[in-house]
Amino acid sequence: MKRYRFVGSRIVKTGVAVFLTAFICKLIGWPPVFAVITAIVTIEPTVSDSIKKGLIRFPASAIGSAYAVLFISLFGNSSLTYMLAAVCTITTCYKLKLHAGLLVATLTSVAMIEVIHSNFLISFFIRLGTTTIGLGVSTIINMFILPPDYREHIAKHVQHISKQTGIVIETLFRIMLENRDPSSLKQKMLYELEEEISKTEILIRFQRDEAAYHPLAKSEREEFHHVESQLSNLRLIHYHIENLIYTPIDNLSWSEEERMVIMKAVRQLVTVFRDPSSYDKENYHEKQYELMEVFWEDNAEITRNNEIHPTTFPAELIILYELLSIYELVDESFQNLEEDSKEATDE
Repeated sequence: MKRYRFVGSRIVKTGVAVFLTAFICKLIGWPPVFAVITAIVTIEPTVSDSIKKGLIRFPASAIGSAYAVLFISLFGNSSLTYMLAAVCTITTCYKLKLHAGLLVATLTSVAMIEVIHSNFLISFFIRLGTTTIGLGVSTIINMFILPPDYREHIAKHVQHISKQTGIVIETLFRIMLENRDPSSLKQKMLYELEEEISKTEILIRFQRDEAAYHPLAKSEREEFHHVESQLSNLRLIHYHIENLIYTPIDNLSWSEEERMVIMKAVRQLVTVFRDPSSYDKENYHEKQYELMEVFWEDNAEITRNNEIHPTTFPAELIILYELLSIYELVDESFQNLEEDSKEATDE
């Protein structure tokens, strides 16, 4: 049964940032609403993103405030003022490529119209001050309170992707060895895995960015590097799986014995995907060697008898090549882990 976290770290940080921002503004005597809006939108997945987008949102908010002051001084609190402030803010932010600040700048611009009645220039500078408070408080909160750490989520995602990849490979080879078209897999299982790989790559990018502000210890860094390498290999494995899915299969010429060798090798691979601790180097390489033998036998036999399409790779060779490539990627992943462990022991 899945466990759901009702209060995530981002919610907690947003609440703290809003409270402190409003408290500081009340203390100074400035209206807190604009600072609070800025603080809410500045809590990003990483400290790096908070800073980068904050540097965009500040000038964007300044532009929105300037338009609000300009048009309310010309047309007062009218429908035309709202329209011009919104349209001009959006257009200017878009032209200056301040996309990350466009929404908050527009909201600020139209919200200011309701509260400005006099002292337009002072209102403008107060607005810049409240923006600075919102940006500063939210960035500091993001950095020091429950700092973002995605390593546990990344590891769980990679583990799940690995297990599902094993299921896809086993299903794929069962279908192919029955001479059935495997292309339906692309729309089902593989699409979902592709989505999860992409999401995990985003989390890895977040964690890399976060390392600039919260460096990992050496052991944590090595562990993260290994998980990152695993995901990279899984991405390559999915490339090979797609090649298998799009391989045209008419009537595979393998003997019953060769089919058994291939399925045994596939089951060995699937076992390792489901449970990495079951990896046995000797047994794994034995299955890999048996596959290589089938590959070279087929290479000699099939290419010699392939008179119809002598320049085309037969489906049998393509399938074995892709399967051996997957074998090699998995083996490489374990070899890298062994080397990292050995280096850590030596040190």
